[in-house]
Amino acid sequence: MADTTLFGRLRRLFSTNVVVRNVGGKKLKVSDTSRTQSVAHNNLIDRYQKLFTNSGLSGYSDSLLTKTMRLNLFKDYENMDNDPIVSSALDIYADESTMKSEYGDVLTIKTDNDQIKQILHNLYYDIINIEFNLWPWVRNMCKYGDFFLKLDINEKYGITNVIPMSVYDVSRIEGLDLENPEYVKYVIESATNEHRYKATEKSAHREELENYEVAHFRLLSDSNYLPYGKSQVEGGRKIWKQLSLMEDAMLIHRIMRAPEKRVFKIDIGNIPPSEVDNYMQQIVNKMKKAPVDENTGDYNLKYNMQNITEDFFMPVRGGDSGTSIESLPGLTYEATEDIEYLKNKLLASLRIPKAFLGYEEQVGSKATLAAEDVRFARTIERIQRITISELTKIGIVHLFAQGYQDADLVNFELDLTNPSTIYEQEKIELWGNKTTLARDMLGDGLVSSEWIYKNIFEFTDEQIKQEDDKIVFDYKQKFRRSQIENEGNDPAKSGESQGTPSDMAMGRTGHELDDKGGSPEGGFEGAGRPKEIPHHGKDGSARGRDPLGAHDMKKGGSSSPKYGKPLALAHFDKIKKSMEINKKEVKIISETSEVEKEYKNEVSSLTKDA
Repeated sequence: MADTTLFGRLRRLFSTNVVVRNVGGKKLKVSDTSRTQSVAHNNLIDRYQKLFTNSGLSGYSDSLLTKTMRLNLFKDYENMDNDPIVSSALDIYADESTMKSEYGDVLTIKTDNDQIKQILHNLYYDIINIEFNLWPWVRNMCKYGDFFLKLDINEKYGITNVIPMSVYDVSRIEGLDLENPEYVKYVIESATNEHRYKATEKSAHREELENYEVAHFRLLSDSNYLPYGKSQVEGGRKIWKQLSLMEDAMLIHRIMRAPEKRVFKIDIGNIPPSEVDNYMQQIVNKMKKAPVDENTGDYNLKYNMQNITEDFFMPVRGGDSGTSIESLPGLTYEATEDIEYLKNKLLASLRIPKAFLGYEEQVGSKATLAAEDVRFARTIERIQRITISELTKIGIVHLFAQGYQDADLVNFELDLTNPSTIYEQEKIELWGNKTTLARDMLGDGLVSSEWIYKNIFEFTDEQIKQEDDKIVFDYKQKFRRSQIENEGNDPAKSGESQGTPSDMAMGRTGHELDDKGGSPEGGFEGAGRPKEIPHHGKDGSARGRDPLGAHDMKKGGSSSPKYGKPLALAHFDKIKKSMEINKKEVKIISETSEVEKEYKNEVSSLTKDA
């Protein structure tokens, strides 16, 4: 019967090392948590087991031999960490790989599921405390090539704690199950009796952990080091040893040969050869005192500085007779160029710009530094990709423990900030040049938009269609914002537009109830001209003596000073034209004038008859 517990399901999930999930339709998403896709595991020369020894003649097990070889490398790495250049390089690797983004985040989480984003943010920032812990993790990975992190998993809450483990004690075991060749386990073999990871009544000397319980950060740059990683400073290990020997030789030479000495040439005259030594010894004793212990008064026989500070006494006679004292200068060390050569090779192996380590005089110009900065940014980007792969594994374990399955299990992406602004500027400049080229070619009518999409931006047909739909959506959002700003109307909520040219062409202002417009039959209640009180005897009143305004029209066309300045003919025609009076309206006005004249004639005739 299959194990249906959380840990049993996690074991089956990570037995393949490649987590594959369907994200919709025929699309799959792969999360390669152990980077098995980037390396080959079969038919490789194992550096630890076969490169240094003859196979089958060691008398030790392969695992023990591998661990012994690794420990020898680790000793060199520890000594290299004491070197100022290598130690600074490791710090720079960690600093540049864990920089904060412009928003203050060390790790950026991208997902379209807000709940997954909140869970992962809680995991990385609150549980793991990645802002503080990621720096030493990356530094140890770059130093040893490997870093092991033990995960404490709770069936209800997922990952509750992480515990760093020493590379000296952890071994990665592969190929245990013939039916499942990707099955991986980790064995902790502590070098001491005290267990350093867990306090128990009886300390465990050996502990086995499943693949899902350990996050193995490893630099997979050389397949000969499998199943472990290769240290970032491994390329400079030999050069570092040579440089250390040259520096030691220089110091020894400085101490032993550099002090200045004197040569005393003593004229021995006719002294017999057998008495020369005694005579010379007497002169030496007179000129220099032998070292004496101040406490006991005895000669200190250990005090012998003859090779360093003692002067030389030489007897002379004959042609070289005559006592003289000459100074013997100290020897200068001429191998400084060799040391500089080895130091440059060490810096080259570390792949860090010299200016980053305080050697600015080696940089010829800003362009040179920019080029070195971009190359170094690519190195940091490779380290960040390896770090992200294991952080993704930790996130998958946490989501799986909280019940997420299938597409949701890999529905997130992690990003670390690239430290090089020059690297980012080059990307921006490249996109700017592409955009300018596309605009010019499209403006000159040389090619179509589809050709630009496919040949300059290298879009597929599906991507072009998606971008077209998104552009239409952007224009909709732009129109919506302009409506809210100018009209105070949100088309997405009201379903109406206001003040657009199409509305004006249809005779709408945006305030009608529908496209037909106008008022209902009979008009709105209370609508129409307001009631006016009649004023008898007034020309402008509705019930006055001149309701049609004939008197005003006569007054406006009169040349009499009584009615003001007369209107010029051109001015009158202009006003008439601006009023846009059509023929029908002119006819109505003419008919009205005739009726008024007849009315006045009748009134005058009646007055005469009376």
